[in-house]
Amino acid sequence: MRRIIQFSLNNKFALWLLTLIVVVAGIYSAVNMKMETLPNITTPVMTVSTTDPGATPEEVDEQVTQPIEQAVQNIQGVKTVSSNSNSNFSSVQVEFNYETDLDKAETKIKEAISKVSFPENVEDPSVTRISIDAFPIITLSLSNPDQSLSELTDTINNKVVPNLQGIDGVSSVDVSGQTVNEVDLSFKQDQLKKYGLDEQTVENIIQGDNVSYPLGLYNFNDSQKSVVVGKKFTSLDDLKKLSIPSQATGSIVKLGDLATIKMVGKSDSISRTNGEPSIAVQVVKSSDANTVEVGDAVNDEIDKVKKDIPGLHAVTTLDQAQPIKDSVKSMVEKAVLGAIFAMIIILLFLRNFKSTLISVVSIPLSLLIGIIILKEMDITLNIMTLGAMTIAIGRVVDDSIVVIENIYRRMSLSTEKLTGRELITSATREMFMPIMSSTIVTIAVFLPMGFVTGMIGELFLPFALTIVFSLLASLLVAITIVPMLAHSFFKKGLKEKAKHNDNKPGKLANFYKTVLNWTLNHKWMTSIIAIVLLVGSLGLVPFIGVSFIGSDEQKMVVATYSPDPGQTLDDVKKVGSKVEDYFSHRKNVDTIQYSVGGGNPMSMGQGQDNSALFYVQYDEDTPNFSTEQDKVMAHLKKMTNKGEWGTINLSTSGSSNNLTVNVFGDNIDQIKPVINKIQGIMKDNSDLKNVDSTLSKNYVEYTLDVDQEKLAQLGLTTAQIGASLGQKNQQKVITTIKKGNEDVNVYLQSDNESYNSINDLTKNTIQSPTGQAVKISDVTHVKKGQTSDSISRKDGDIYASVSGEITSDDVSKVSAAVQKQLDKIDLPSGVKASMGGVTEDINSSFTQLGLAMLAAIAIVYLILVITFGSALAPLAILFSLPFVIIGAFLGLFVTGETISISVMIGALMLIGIVITNAIVLIDRVIRKEKEGLSTRDAILEAGAIRLRPILMTAIATICALLPLAIGLEGSGGLISKDLGISVIGGLTSSTLLTLIIVPLVYELFMRRRNRKKLNKK
Repeated sequence: MRRIIQFSLNNKFALWLLTLIVVVAGIYSAVNMKMETLPNITTPVMTVSTTDPGATPEEVDEQVTQPIEQAVQNIQGVKTVSSNSNSNFSSVQVEFNYETDLDKAETKIKEAISKVSFPENVEDPSVTRISIDAFPIITLSLSNPDQSLSELTDTINNKVVPNLQGIDGVSSVDVSGQTVNEVDLSFKQDQLKKYGLDEQTVENIIQGDNVSYPLGLYNFNDSQKSVVVGKKFTSLDDLKKLSIPSQATGSIVKLGDLATIKMVGKSDSISRTNGEPSIAVQVVKSSDANTVEVGDAVNDEIDKVKKDIPGLHAVTTLDQAQPIKDSVKSMVEKAVLGAIFAMIIILLFLRNFKSTLISVVSIPLSLLIGIIILKEMDITLNIMTLGAMTIAIGRVVDDSIVVIENIYRRMSLSTEKLTGRELITSATREMFMPIMSSTIVTIAVFLPMGFVTGMIGELFLPFALTIVFSLLASLLVAITIVPMLAHSFFKKGLKEKAKHNDNKPGKLANFYKTVLNWTLNHKWMTSIIAIVLLVGSLGLVPFIGVSFIGSDEQKMVVATYSPDPGQTLDDVKKVGSKVEDYFSHRKNVDTIQYSVGGGNPMSMGQGQDNSALFYVQYDEDTPNFSTEQDKVMAHLKKMTNKGEWGTINLSTSGSSNNLTVNVFGDNIDQIKPVINKIQGIMKDNSDLKNVDSTLSKNYVEYTLDVDQEKLAQLGLTTAQIGASLGQKNQQKVITTIKKGNEDVNVYLQSDNESYNSINDLTKNTIQSPTGQAVKISDVTHVKKGQTSDSISRKDGDIYASVSGEITSDDVSKVSAAVQKQLDKIDLPSGVKASMGGVTEDINSSFTQLGLAMLAAIAIVYLILVITFGSALAPLAILFSLPFVIIGAFLGLFVTGETISISVMIGALMLIGIVITNAIVLIDRVIRKEKEGLSTRDAILEAGAIRLRPILMTAIATICALLPLAIGLEGSGGLISKDLGISVIGGLTSSTLLTLIIVPLVYELFMRRRNRKKLNKK
């Protein structure tokens, strides 16, 4: 250690250069770091999506979902398998353990599915991975009153999309709400009959003639030339002029005479912004791109396009880059304010500008070194890393404060024999062991974070790494830069008037010695007071409450509308128009984005193409916005008597405040009564709103039982009847033609009309092999029944859930109240009920973080035992930890905050900070004991000397966190107000009690040890 210090003093210029390099490299790294809202979380969930056209939910469940579930459930690493079976669509979610290699897991899923046999009409399943990077970073709504929707589509596809795709970092650009060209082909039944043709024959001829078959290269004389048989249709005229032979009449007829063929533009979805038809453009960035850079580039490109295209309007409905920039700005401002507050406190204590400047240098240097390492590890600048830096400001200055305070104190001693380099070296060496121990202890506190699994582990690992790197850097700065600067600034020592006698402590130190001496003489009374305070603070827990993660209020309402079974697209459009009109007359509404089907950016492929989404952005200065969503949702529910309304939480914290109860059973009928009871219980709870169940609703289902005997006589089969009616309800692509560079599908028009009754449908005819027209009603019998609109499973069991949004801050109280009522329900045999949602998140996360804290304390004790070479002194130091609770809980209670994940992380931080103060004190006590002082005298002397650095570090840390705790910029989410409050409160109480309880416990231990030694003698 002596060599490192002397190297710093002997190579001051080299150290200045190194410091300059670190500053430049740190600023460069900070400017070029990727900026994100949250760390890149890899959610270990994969979705297997399969389309089964025309199938009911029961058929999808039986033919598709269950075979897939059975195929994937035994793959190594699978945690849970859940599924949803809807009409035409199956979605199976496979959740893996967090440590699973998802690339290998995806391969195994595909291999398992490839072995499953599906019915012929089932499309190939697709496997997708859920990732934050898969969500759009920007969603735009483009409109132009001077253009039709078809013209706007061409403009966007030809001018906007290519420009956006060319931006560096853009992974994909998705367009919805645009018109799509297609050819509608509708047969003229009278013409088919005239020429003795049927639809299937003509379809086969169309498909057989629209081919281009390359034969390869042939030798002609001295050269090779390519030969191709046939050609593909290149225009609508080519299709109309196609020759169809009629064997019945012996003539050739053109397809245009047999069918009506026309090119039409159809919208694949509905998208409207502020009452005008629009087209939604969603931009997804690549995983390694910077969200802010890509977002800014997209906005710049849109500005250029708007100048080039007259009348084009662009409304940004979603921009992930802006909240990131706001968060970065807010955190930087809080960090700067915190650093200024810390600097003022240090100046007040040291009363020397040079010493203050030397200690404060560690703040930027430590953080910049941490940023350099984070950049090299490809960790992004996000809420977690920025929050860690904000919190670390008060801690990274500690080591430098302790060192410079000791150097300055010894320089000011009139009895100090050493001077110059020798004094600085000696003073730095004297403090190396306590600052190294305290830094290693604080780092050790965050080691268990590496073993916390799940979302919380992935979220807070960058937080922990940022603090670890910054603290290691602060230790390095304290033993190199600080001595070098001290030697440079105090070459001539201190002025005579600045010197004093160490044996004459100041007024504050004298007062502390008096209090400490009294408490040491009244140990039982002091202990009882401390324990009463501790127990009293624990009694505040029921009044404080428990929550998961605080939410950050955004001035938007995202409402979803899911139609009831049987509701048509026209019904949804009518609802959409009414709601759009309602929002347009609502005060403070800035933007209204309304979409149905593919135009819905939040649909996420759930299979329901009739659902609607309203994305309503309010003005930033909207008053009383916290109650706006409740008012809006209540009104929307009154406006419609069918369908279900819901909301989507777009909070950057990634958390929801929903309490969910899952009910599992063998079938829907078994769990339905239980779901109804639970729904009633939750609706009666005043702390829950928007209570709803996922219990499926029913379609009316008609089953056509075929008369097998009649079918056999007519030469028909059940499959032929099914195919005939199925064609009338679905569009069928029979071929394609070219329009420029675009392939345009040719659809055989289906009979998509609405029927008055099932009898109208069964009046349709099917042609027998003999040419006889047979009515469907002549060979079938109609049976009326019901079928569910969806079937949900989890790990093989059918389940449904009841969920409600918690309005209270105290999640644990609401959960306990619901659980108490659940325990009273007499569940039928085979039915299980369990709490999910935010309750499950809290239980899992708090358990893991609690274990991490216990592991941290064990690691800290081990390090202290190794450092001090005994078991009793470290044990005395650990007695400072319980009293963290007093200030933390009192602070939360007074400010109305709850115990959350953020508070738990703050508690981890406190373990390191509080232990640091105790180490600085006890290290001095042990030194003085070795010099011959009694335990009592050593305690009193160390207390008077170490009071100033302990108070300086504690108050500097508190002041650094004040901007976060006060919420000057408004704070919410992961690094929030409650974290700052808990650390400030805990540090205040533990610092005051550390100065009393730790010396008290230490003296008790030492007396006991000395008695044992005397007894042995």
